[in-house]
Amino acid sequence: MTTGSSSTSRPTAEGGGISTFKGQERALRADRLGTGGLLLSVLAATAPLMVVAGVMPTTFAVMGIVGQPLLFVLLGVVLILFSVGYAEMSRHVHNAGAFYAYISRGLGGTAGAGAALVALVAYNALQAGIYGIFGFEVSNLFATYADVTVAWWIPAIAAVAVVGVLGWLKIDVNARVLGVLLVIEVALVVVFDLAAVADPAGEGLSLHAFNPDTLGGAGIGTALCFCIAAFLGFEQAPVYAEETSRPHILVPRVMFLAVGGVAVFFALSCWALTVAAGPSGIVGAARKESAGLLFSLTESRLGGTFTDVLHVLFVTGMFAAMLSFHNVVARYAFAMGREGLLPAAFGRTTGTSGAPATGSLSQTVVSLVIVIAFAVADDGPAGDPTAPVLHLFTWFGNIGALGVIVLMAAASLSVIVFFVRRGAAAAQGWRLATSALAFLALLVIAGYTVKDFDVLVGTGHGSALSRVLPGIIGLALAVGLVQGAVLRRRRPEAHARIGCGNEAFQLQKAADAAS
Repeated sequence: MTTGSSSTSRPTAEGGGISTFKGQERALRADRLGTGGLLLSVLAATAPLMVVAGVMPTTFAVMGIVGQPLLFVLLGVVLILFSVGYAEMSRHVHNAGAFYAYISRGLGGTAGAGAALVALVAYNALQAGIYGIFGFEVSNLFATYADVTVAWWIPAIAAVAVVGVLGWLKIDVNARVLGVLLVIEVALVVVFDLAAVADPAGEGLSLHAFNPDTLGGAGIGTALCFCIAAFLGFEQAPVYAEETSRPHILVPRVMFLAVGGVAVFFALSCWALTVAAGPSGIVGAARKESAGLLFSLTESRLGGTFTDVLHVLFVTGMFAAMLSFHNVVARYAFAMGREGLLPAAFGRTTGTSGAPATGSLSQTVVSLVIVIAFAVADDGPAGDPTAPVLHLFTWFGNIGALGVIVLMAAASLSVIVFFVRRGAAAAQGWRLATSALAFLALLVIAGYTVKDFDVLVGTGHGSALSRVLPGIIGLALAVGLVQGAVLRRRRPEAHARIGCGNEAFQLQKAADAAS
């Protein structure tokens, strides 16, 4: 992303927020989330059961790398390095547009405008992709347990509607919904982990999956792309900063709890899969069972009832992730509308719940259009009837993952520039070093993601789709940068507000008072 600073001075944090400017409609409601609510909202997006039942078997099957548990440890280290600087930025910048706000403060408003559009596209893509696999799994549940045939798009559209309604409600209501689903989901995976340890395959409690030798081969880069998608969600904590009572304390605390907890949980659960199937048999079993691997392993150890419950929780876990991503998209749209990157209507909240109403509604409409488009494709007489569903999940999921990886790399660079420009390089030296390491690691992962996108989405080598799909993120970045450049030239005062959140409106308030 290009750097640059506006010729117009950027607003400072001094003075009050915007709660007294045109009422409460331009601010998210504060003091609504504590550590527990924020942590649950963030962790729900990781959808732990979806990762254990879906991402892990897919990575074993496609890449053939036994050492996947070690990859989760390595990625956990990279993301903790990233979080050190990212969390420190959260102490200085409180904005619902977290990624682009941080990038704006370090690399300038034009880069921030590009990041804003990338974030909006990436999180919308992640949300839409989950609707596809959600509809497919619910359809399978009806067929298995009720002997009723239901087209995948019916439960998908129903989910779009329900999530849209919840998006209008208070965030604390959503946090309770997310929390209940998450706690049950994690508990069942832990039960499986214990069962696998108690009843391992013929090779016993082997630690072979943590041997670095298992990471050899050309597939490690692509495997990293698969695995990093499992972590997506932890970076959302600063998005809710304006809705917490002590963002400078709660946001960093939640980020480190989320990254550390997720890394340990996924590494141990992935290792449990290798123990249950045997290190020498895990790849073959994953290729045979695919997403059914976890359920076949639980049925043989914990019985049919437990497995049935796990199937249901698989669906509710995806619902929790959809709800979490919906909230994040709505808040990014709110922040962009408030700062002139989207129409002003996006920068207002509802009077009753304080939710970012227009952003929530727009996300619902976008998801509905995408699901309907793939549903129409599903009605075609030729080809695999499940293809549109699987394409919706894999195509949009990997588009979103690529976008977030790019944003994390840019945010790491922004942390360095931000503190150097403030003359705090010496005081923040160790944090800048960790940000530099994270930037380099994330840049490598992003490069592998683009290079191997044909593997990630299951297209043939040299396929046009392997260029078009990642090109969506590139296009979003280019359009955002052009928008930022135009704003800088034509409306320098608006350009100066990019990424400044509530603080930006101190300028507007002062200007209105002077006029």
